Amino acid sequence: MKKRILVAPLNWGLGHATRSIPIINALITHNFEPIIASDGVALTLLQKEFPNLISVELPSYNVTYAKKGKFFKLKIIKDAPKLLKAIKSEKKATIQLIETYKIDGIISDNRLGVYSKHIPSVFITHQLKVLSGTTTWFSTKIHEEFIRKFDACWVPDVKKLPNLSGKLGHPETFEIPTEYIGALSRFEKKDGPVLNDMLVLLSGPEPQRTFLEEKLISELKNYKGTVVFVKGIMQAEQTTEVINNITFYNFMTSSLLEKTINESALIISRSGYTTVMDLAKLGKKAFFIPTPGQFEQEYLAKRLTELKLVPSCAQDDFNLNKLENMDTFKGLKAINFNTDFKKLFSLFESE
Repeated sequence: MKKRILVAPLNWGLGHATRSIPIINALITHNFEPIIASDGVALTLLQKEFPNLISVELPSYNVTYAKKGKFFKLKIIKDAPKLLKAIKSEKKATIQLIETYKIDGIISDNRLGVYSKHIPSVFITHQLKVLSGTTTWFSTKIHEEFIRKFDACWVPDVKKLPNLSGKLGHPETFEIPTEYIGALSRFEKKDGPVLNDMLVLLSGPEPQRTFLEEKLISELKNYKGTVVFVKGIMQAEQTTEVINNITFYNFMTSSLLEKTINESALIISRSGYTTVMDLAKLGKKAFFIPTPGQFEQEYLAKRLTELKLVPSCAQDDFNLNKLENMDTFKGLKAINFNTDFKKLFSLFESE
């Protein structure tokens, strides 16, 4: 009988869910049976990707962003009691799931309450250092205390330079044993003709996703090239709409998105870490617009701009003129690293 592994990505945008896809595929390849557990759009996306797998809904963190970036941290602090309540609820849900589905192991991507003392439990994060401005030391310490409850911590990056996560995944001191497993991406690079001048990829919690959508649609009215615009709204059915030079999609499945990214000359998106990994794997030129007030995305965008890899700007500052100096940036490149899933999954093999 196949061992069942609970795979539980956080529903905070689509990044945690999409980077779980290669892990789920690897589990299947190595003769495990993944059970998917999440909520909201993350769960919907994985249900569409893996319609034949068992999937269950976990309590929602109900994360939303402040309307103004400068209030981001205040909003998170205000929501802290709600988050702690959700974590407590998912702990109870995890106990029930282990019993109901006879779970043999857990892989949690940033879901702080999905672990067990009785079966091997893995925590996936690229943020060993949790940036929060003047309170970075505190947010990092709190995160560490949660990670300690797990048997292993996997970082989706390489340990040495060059790497993708910078100081997020490579703090000066970190007491918990960690395994650098290489960048995770569901995509493969494929050579072929460039059919789209620009691809816009949106995701992330509201209301900032909508704010950026409206900003980009307004700016792209004056753009002369061909544009594919993926709104990042998970719905029951995929929809498309063509308005002038822009083809709008509410969402794309992995296979279509992989094809479209490969066929696009320039990607405009948030600077979420999963997006960085995906675009590095595909060797793409990009322009990043970090979510206002989200320190992690702002750091990644600034770092990649300073390395002359990807230009970026604040959401309110974006206009088409920002794209004029694209040729002075190198674009993202894959860091060669073969993830040894057999070794990683050996944690679940012990009786």
